[in-house]
Amino acid sequence: MAFNICIVGLGLIGGSLARGLKMNGFSGKIYGVDNNPHHRTIAMYRGLADEFLSLDEAVERSEIIILCAPVDANCQLLPGILDKISGTGKVVADMGSTKADIAAVSADHPARGRYVSAHPMAGTEHSGPAAAVDRLYNDKVAIICDPERSDEDALELFVALLQSLNMRILYMNSTEHDVHVAYVSHISHITSFALALCVLDKEKDAKNIMSLAAGGFESTVRLSKSNGETWAPIFIGNSGPILEVIDTYIEKMNLFKSYISKGDGVALRELMRSANEIGSILK
Repeated sequence: MAFNICIVGLGLIGGSLARGLKMNGFSGKIYGVDNNPHHRTIAMYRGLADEFLSLDEAVERSEIIILCAPVDANCQLLPGILDKISGTGKVVADMGSTKADIAAVSADHPARGRYVSAHPMAGTEHSGPAAAVDRLYNDKVAIICDPERSDEDALELFVALLQSLNMRILYMNSTEHDVHVAYVSHISHITSFALALCVLDKEKDAKNIMSLAAGGFESTVRLSKSNGETWAPIFIGNSGPILEVIDTYIEKMNLFKSYISKGDGVALRELMRSANEIGSILK
């Protein structure tokens, strides 16, 4: 059975979702909602949606509504959408990378059971509808948060949608989720932004950056190309865990600084050997 699906936000996440659901036949009609006229033009050109509608009309025509806008926008939109679908069999889900705030705004809503909180651990440093790709979600992990708060049929339907994209499902509560992604995902972006700023500040000759940048630099700084419109709300919304991990990161940087300034090669080698242990996890 194919479902009519409303996707709010046709950037990398929403556009890739649309492409994947079209390819695997899970969707019937895909209705796009995007307030950015430039994005709508690109998304229409790329065929990411069958029609572009107002939010109200798209919700009315769809069985599944998926929020793929920045996390602060998702928080603003969700209560109103729950109002619209209350008493129906419709399902609304979000794909944002922070969950505590959106859990809070939906917690006491009478239609909370129709909402599924999801975070696909997938993405690239690119953004917008031009960045949408066919198999972004293939063999990636999708985290479902607070599954016990969703109605059984709503949860089953959205899990089936994610599995149709060949995603593996994990379950967490919202608070645990935000702590874990701060440690694994969010700090990676912050350090990449910081490294890019450091190099741009110290190396004024762009030709030197281009000539001397090897694979290690490129892979480390890749995430600094990510869209600030997407990431600023994430950093602010998850500020507690992020500030904690930034403090830990600064502590480790200060260790490197201290050992280098002292010329303590033994301590440096031991510090790097400890870091090498991540290799046994990321095989």
